[in-house]
Amino acid sequence: MSDIKYYMSLFVTVGVMLVGLLYSICLACQWIYGWPDKPGYKKYIEALNPRRIYRLTLATLDLLKYLQYWKVYFQLKSWYNDERNLKYYEKGITFGRRGNKLDLYHPPNVRKLPSPAVVFVYGGAWGTGERSTYCLLGSRMAEELKATVICPDYCTYPKGNVLGMVQDITDCLIWAHQNGEKFNFDKDNIVLIGHSAGAHLCTLTTLFLVDTREELSIEPGKQQEVLLSIRGIIGLSGVYNIVDHYEHEQKRGVERVSPMHKAMNGVENLPYYSPTHLLKKLSQDKVNRLPPFALLHGTNDIMVPAESTIRFSELLTLRSVKMSLNVLHGVAHTETAVDLMVLNRRLYRPIYRYIKEEFRKFLGTC
Repeated sequence: MSDIKYYMSLFVTVGVMLVGLLYSICLACQWIYGWPDKPGYKKYIEALNPRRIYRLTLATLDLLKYLQYWKVYFQLKSWYNDERNLKYYEKGITFGRRGNKLDLYHPPNVRKLPSPAVVFVYGGAWGTGERSTYCLLGSRMAEELKATVICPDYCTYPKGNVLGMVQDITDCLIWAHQNGEKFNFDKDNIVLIGHSAGAHLCTLTTLFLVDTREELSIEPGKQQEVLLSIRGIIGLSGVYNIVDHYEHEQKRGVERVSPMHKAMNGVENLPYYSPTHLLKKLSQDKVNRLPPFALLHGTNDIMVPAESTIRFSELLTLRSVKMSLNVLHGVAHTETAVDLMVLNRRLYRPIYRYIKEEFRKFLGTC
């Protein structure tokens, strides 16, 4: 009987400590990050809201899933720091107005003819991410697509906002135009591939270019030259309606902690940086100049629901933009990027099969 009481008390103690720890972490996050900078918001009362803390706790527990990628993480860190691998790529090339860095991955068995180019834009909720994390993806993608893969860093929040991120992606495209001959890739055959927030940035950058936005601080002729070089956009688990995604964050209780609305200069500016809203407003003449899209999403995505991609694909079709949609059943958010890094991952072959098929269509080589 005493043994039963001991184990029950031990179980209760561990449970209380675990829940208490998670509650404390979420409470601290809400206090530190979780309020807007405007009068009238009772930050301390909101931080103690049990419903919000419960949702934040669930979101925190969901992040524990990332622990399954520890082996991949050590693989990529080891690969990136191994100087013997420098024969496969160029590391830390400076580009753009903010002096960001990019890595460039060479296709194997480089031919004399220039290869097509891919600009891969990673995700990270507009607040995290770095190019070194995607070294294995860049290397594998260069081999699978027989293309030069360019992976740029960009100014994530709080160092920059979404406009700065779009400017950085545009600067990367301009760099590609200026350096194609030097690195033996075709500056006029570029495909944008983005994951999560990266898919949003690829799409938003293209929409800004087709609309010749002054905010890019690039003369219109150069914008159109860059736009013409983009043969297609491949979006992996992307966010395309920022207003809807903010509502999804509210349901998860993470909207105040998430950097999204802060990176977009407030909730009031969400429509302005939402590809869905911009696409609806574009004239048909400008829509006709958009490159084709290939969109992929998993049905088990908790962070960004598959409906984000499905609805955007419907809008693209409505506006007569060429597009392809691939919904993968039972696939989560990070798998559409992580599984492209290592040959033996479950989704490596299926996703690359789709990407290669669409890539060839974009380049007209089917």
